[in-house]
Amino acid sequence: MDIIDIHTHGIGGYDTRTTAGDHILRMAEIHGSYGVSAIIPTIYPAAINVMKENMKAVKNAIEKQKTEHRTQKSKSSEIIGVHLEGPFLNPAKCGALSAESFIEPTEYSFKELIEGFEDMVKIITVSPEIKGAEGLIKKMSDMGIIVSMGHSNAKYAEAEAGFNAGARGVTHIFNAMSGFHHREPGLAGFGLLNQNIYIEVIADPYHLHLKTVELIFRTKNHDRIIIVSDTVKQAGTSSYNQAITGSGGRLSGGCMPVTESSKRLIEMGYDKNTVLNCITKNPVRYLSGK
Repeated sequence: MDIIDIHTHGIGGYDTRTTAGDHILRMAEIHGSYGVSAIIPTIYPAAINVMKENMKAVKNAIEKQKTEHRTQKSKSSEIIGVHLEGPFLNPAKCGALSAESFIEPTEYSFKELIEGFEDMVKIITVSPEIKGAEGLIKKMSDMGIIVSMGHSNAKYAEAEAGFNAGARGVTHIFNAMSGFHHREPGLAGFGLLNQNIYIEVIADPYHLHLKTVELIFRTKNHDRIIIVSDTVKQAGTSSYNQAITGSGGRLSGGCMPVTESSKRLIEMGYDKNTVLNCITKNPVRYLSGK
């Protein structure tokens, strides 16, 4: 069964902040060495022209993979599109991303961003509460692009409005978003309580307390949980422990391929089939629009 990671920025010294398709291919090779069947390289928010250069690198890698697959069987992860984590995000919840690159969600900027890449943009992370986001979420969804809500300070009602406009996911739940408060459940509360929306979960040792992971699996519809790596360039290298905690101890990204973090959960006692579905059946269902 295919194992899919829908959110990875990089691994093993390579990431999507590049104009070189070969760097993306190396990411795919490294993920493949861990048993990951397919990946969706995730583009960092930046100036639109920079994001497009990064998308072009992914597009070149996809084209090269297709050519190579005709002549030899590859053990690399298949590159199946891109996930744009921004730039339509809330600076108040930038996390490790550059808030200076965030822009208002206008139709003009969106068209400029995806022009020439319409066929490969699979997912876009958007903050639903910022002005103009709700209408743009509807437009993206109508085009067949999956909208995931994240890097957001949304109240529960604003998250619900984003969902009603067409958003189908929540990006790395609990991380870089409004948390659960007893008087305001926020985006995290909405992600947990709405049984139809998908949620990304980073299941490495850093991003979520073990009891938070337990809360997710006790509360959430298991068919809507997707384990992601959110790995960054330093993942799988000796410099990772230094890179993961930037200024103020802020996490820079994930450290484990999805196969490794899933194995960790199974060893902790989580049901094997449930966990494996979170990296196989669930992302397939998510990407197919079901």
